Amino acid sequence: MKYAVAIDIGGTNTRVALIDENYEIEQRIQFPTDADDPYATMNQIKEVIDGFDKDIVGVGMSCPGPLDLMVGKILTTPNLHGKWHGFYVEKELENLIHKPVQLENDANLAALAEAVIGEGKDSNIVQYLTVSTGLGAGLVINKEVFQGAHGFANEVANTCLWNNGPSHGSIYPGGIEAICSGTAIEQRAKKAGLEVAHAGEVNDLALQGNKVAKEIMDDAKLYLANYIAGIQAFVDPEMVILGGSVALKIPGFVEEVESLVKEKVYAVIAPLVKVRKSTLNEDSGLLGAACLAFSK
Repeated sequence: MKYAVAIDIGGTNTRVALIDENYEIEQRIQFPTDADDPYATMNQIKEVIDGFDKDIVGVGMSCPGPLDLMVGKILTTPNLHGKWHGFYVEKELENLIHKPVQLENDANLAALAEAVIGEGKDSNIVQYLTVSTGLGAGLVINKEVFQGAHGFANEVANTCLWNNGPSHGSIYPGGIEAICSGTAIEQRAKKAGLEVAHAGEVNDLALQGNKVAKEIMDDAKLYLANYIAGIQAFVDPEMVILGGSVALKIPGFVEEVESLVKEKVYAVIAPLVKVRKSTLNEDSGLLGAACLAFSK
């Protein structure tokens, strides 16, 4: 049996998992990420990997971005500081563990897991969108992540769909993340005077007849459908898979988005539109990292 190591470096915690070639997670260890010193985190990762007494073929890893995937470097990230910025994370870890390391962003890895072992495993062209705290995406063609010319393909959060539309944080006004993500839904509701803790509660109010909440939820579905219709036109994927808490926890969300997409494409394309829920759990990023390690 061969094994891969999957690593998810987050702004708060780092997860390291040992995954076999059947994509079963055999061991999983989590520890706090040192937000100021990448070398401290690299050394902890090495200690964990050294404790895996298995035939490890390689390592797949995700980090907060944006990333320079061409050279395996973290460019900048809001939740990690100091020496993390400009850190060649791929090369530095390879030098420590003497195993090949492949860096990807978390949405691309989730997309890869969906395309290899998830809902899209029987498809050649799979588009993935995670609609959660933020909005991320990944495109997988013939079981390989499409990175684009510079490694920034599917960095979609700032894609502007709504002139002078809502914004939050550093997201451009009218960017898709500022309309459709869970954070966007929650913040728009709070700005409108609604007392809510998350997007699910906004949806609950909408179902109870609250007009403001319904408008916010309708906007999220409509603009996401507009965006997916554009993807259908440009990419012609066999399947679009939606993951993340908004897509998975709000009843009927994915089904309604699919129906809207079919209204926004050519009639001959509508029967080919497939918008599906992710069938993988919160471990999709780790599983995708294992897929990447095995494929390389």
